[in-house]
Amino acid sequence: MTPVADSINGAVEVPRGLKGVVVADTAVGDVRGTEGFYHYRQYSAVELATTRPFEDVWRLMIDKTLPTDLAERGAFCDEVRPLRAIPTATAGVLPAIARASDPLTGLRTALSLVGAERGFRPVYDLDHTARRSDALLTAAVTPTILTSLYRLRNGLDAVAPRDDLDYAANYLWMLTGTEPDPGRARALEHYLVSTVDHGFNASTFTARVIASTGADLSACIVGAIGALSGPLHGGAPSRALDLLDEIGSIDNARPVVVPKVQRGERIMGFGHPVYVTDDPRSIMLGDVARHLGGELADLATGVERTVVDVLAELKPGRHLYANVEYYAAVVMSLCGVPREMFTPTFASSRVIGWTANVLEQAEDSKIIRPSARYVGPPPPQPVSELP
Repeated sequence: MTPVADSINGAVEVPRGLKGVVVADTAVGDVRGTEGFYHYRQYSAVELATTRPFEDVWRLMIDKTLPTDLAERGAFCDEVRPLRAIPTATAGVLPAIARASDPLTGLRTALSLVGAERGFRPVYDLDHTARRSDALLTAAVTPTILTSLYRLRNGLDAVAPRDDLDYAANYLWMLTGTEPDPGRARALEHYLVSTVDHGFNASTFTARVIASTGADLSACIVGAIGALSGPLHGGAPSRALDLLDEIGSIDNARPVVVPKVQRGERIMGFGHPVYVTDDPRSIMLGDVARHLGGELADLATGVERTVVDVLAELKPGRHLYANVEYYAAVVMSLCGVPREMFTPTFASSRVIGWTANVLEQAEDSKIIRPSARYVGPPPPQPVSELP
């Protein structure tokens, strides 16, 4: 749809879902869907995932530069490491939150409490230094909250973070309570770096809309988590693994997939609203999965080929390929992340991108306030009184 101006109200009609509509300038990153490429600031996200640790990318997103030496890397790690601990009052209510909700839902409540306990103020009223401080705390404490909620919900004691472990290894430690395998920790780190940011997706846009109102940083991130919880956004990785479970073996792939496509069902883990070619995250994570090896990785590789072929046959011209959720599910499973923690793990990395976007949006005092086209009964209608 070509944008159409409304001469009376000054509004512009745009495509459903704002597809293709540019709503802001950003220096955080971008997605080039026709090229199968995305970047964080000026660097390829895939190259960052394969060459840099998570903490370096975190610093890039928040401070706009990569560490140039070990001293700079160490200084940033020293700054964020103490922020992993859950504030006292919030920690005291985590058992009750865990009993009442799943980890991702509970994270919304817990981060609201963290913001209140630490006295977060509206970003509108803060300078960049104060906003950055709130952003670092929010991102640092998120994985600790998520893993604590998971363990408490399953009748286990929460595991405190360790100062001697980097981000990915510490995440596995807090989740499982066992010494993390270095190979699996590095594989998980590939996934975490690859999902830090991805353009103006639904959750990032939600965070920026809230930030544009001047609300406090925890409010921005809680809203983003709500958007991420939807099955059409962050809820897909576990559903992709459900598909592999249903197929079971490569011989069953076509008999299972063809009827689904013919019935118009969505094949979870395939297709993306931006990419019209291979998803670069899926390519990288597929390599990570195959490096880890095992029956699940072999099954996923074979099923991917079959599904892509079936979709090309039955939906010609749609350009449907495996997206990040497909191999993300495989990698996380091989790293020992339980299925119910797939989307929460996604949130533990994406919070870095959300906070970077909130910091950027907070520099612009213009509130995001689009219009809608009214399609109800014509007003004004008379209001009748009750007899």
